[in-house]
Amino acid sequence: MIPLHLAEPPEVVNVGVGVHGVRGPRDIFRLPDLWQFHLYGYSADLTVSGTTYPVAPGSVSLTPAGVQVQFDYRGRSEHLYVHFRPRPIGEPSYVPVVQDAGTAAPALSDMLRSAIGASPSGSARVVSEVWAALWRVAQLSAPLTEGGAVAGHSAVSAAIAYIEANLARPLTVPSLAAAAGVSHNHLTRLFRAETGMTVVAYIRQRRMTRARHLLVSSTLSIPAVAASVGIPDLHAFNKACHRELGGPPRVVRAGNTVAGGGRAV
Repeated sequence: MIPLHLAEPPEVVNVGVGVHGVRGPRDIFRLPDLWQFHLYGYSADLTVSGTTYPVAPGSVSLTPAGVQVQFDYRGRSEHLYVHFRPRPIGEPSYVPVVQDAGTAAPALSDMLRSAIGASPSGSARVVSEVWAALWRVAQLSAPLTEGGAVAGHSAVSAAIAYIEANLARPLTVPSLAAAAGVSHNHLTRLFRAETGMTVVAYIRQRRMTRARHLLVSSTLSIPAVAASVGIPDLHAFNKACHRELGGPPRVVRAGNTVAGGGRAV
């Protein structure tokens, strides 16, 4: 595991598409001052500091600055890459040198290709896309804290990300399990172990937290707020606000309730 600082956006020096294995089956090199982030579209062997890792389509790797790498290709090989400097601020995330991105690979590819497309003229956008991709990579596996404790499971992280992106849509445990790449029962067990809540209770909590925010901080109509949190039936939304927020939507909007239910005094 290697420590990767992500509390602040990295300095992105270059992003692009690398094509290798055409002139020869092996490359050996290092970047003295830059980290390397690769998303692979091929199978090969990557040797970092004397340890060889198999990579395959959908694998990602992170190599710290100054570390020599050796690639042994099996023909023409294309990957997406980022050369960057992390900013050593805050607590690091601990990530493997190589890991399988799994169901996150298409999203990572989209982020990096967006960064590549913006690189000639949009440095802020490049940094934003790369920073988001690095955070996604840091959450792929069960990362370790500095003390060695497990910080979370990738399936739970994937499920939570899916929930946040789809609160306005119907959400079911089977659909979340499919998005996270695990079985229904396995996700249920992991989710309760990590969050102390059922998946359904978590969805309900996140919907109503967002509903409170939109009611208090925006002028969206109450039907629009209800629809935006996946409860388009106004009767059901009214009941949910009473149960979770302590009053009907208009009372919540007026600020006459307190978190967890009940009227403010």
